[in-house]
Amino acid sequence: MAQVLAQLENVHKNYGAVRALNGLDMALHAGEVLAVLGRNGAGKSTAIALWLGLERAQSGVVQLFGKAPGAMAQRRRIGVMLQSASLPEASTVQELLQVARACYPQPMALDACMRLAGVEGLAARRYKQLSGGQQRRVQFALAVCGEPEVLFLDEPTTGLDIDARSRLWAAIGELRQRGTAIVLTTHYLEEAETLADRVLVVDAGRVLAEGTVDEIRRQVALQKIRCHSRLDMAAVTAWPEVVDARRDEAGQLLITTADALKVLPQLMAADSMLAALEVTRPSLSDAFLALTQEPQE
Repeated sequence: MAQVLAQLENVHKNYGAVRALNGLDMALHAGEVLAVLGRNGAGKSTAIALWLGLERAQSGVVQLFGKAPGAMAQRRRIGVMLQSASLPEASTVQELLQVARACYPQPMALDACMRLAGVEGLAARRYKQLSGGQQRRVQFALAVCGEPEVLFLDEPTTGLDIDARSRLWAAIGELRQRGTAIVLTTHYLEEAETLADRVLVVDAGRVLAEGTVDEIRRQVALQKIRCHSRLDMAAVTAWPEVVDARRDEAGQLLITTADALKVLPQLMAADSMLAALEVTRPSLSDAFLALTQEPQE
């Protein structure tokens, strides 16, 4: 097992009468991308705030590099990109990066940092002149300019177009290859599916599921059957082992089932004109929805 660089152990955190974390356990290992998934208010951002020393837990253990967070020596080993940032709007991109790089003992070369973040052509532009997506890329550059050992990315691709998001994914992959450990919170489940070595599904301040993407999928036994068929959806929904039946955007019949092998013979017997039959395993999105929609005790 790789070294644990950041850890939450049985952590509780309240905001007045609101319980944000309820015995949360979470650990980040060296060299991994850990995706933390959850609905709004699940506790993802609070967990990061604890590791950054921005919040204090009511109880439990919070550690960063083996110690309680907050020391300057720890801050110089991490990079942070939060959901929002307030930066000097009159400063140029180059000025912002030069100031940030000066805070670290061995910062990334300026050109390399700008290339990694995809802001090469923006050096002379003032921050207030940038689009929302460009500002997010500058925020990413500021997060990585210190060559962090641990990088916290809280919804990093919000506001980015498809090309910019793909480029940021490539940058995250490059950092991982260089040994950076990364905590990623995201609402884009395809992002977690693409980037994560390990996934935590969090709800109501506690962990519902943990593992690789495939391990999370396997916790949800549902399968999808897609086909061209004129069968009535309500009739199919009433079959044993069928959880749901509906039409997709293309008009195909989409069946959700706990046991495709039992449904397929009945499906083929009921429709002799059946065509384009396809059976797929659950996606990470399917697993996430199934896990988080279950009633919590």
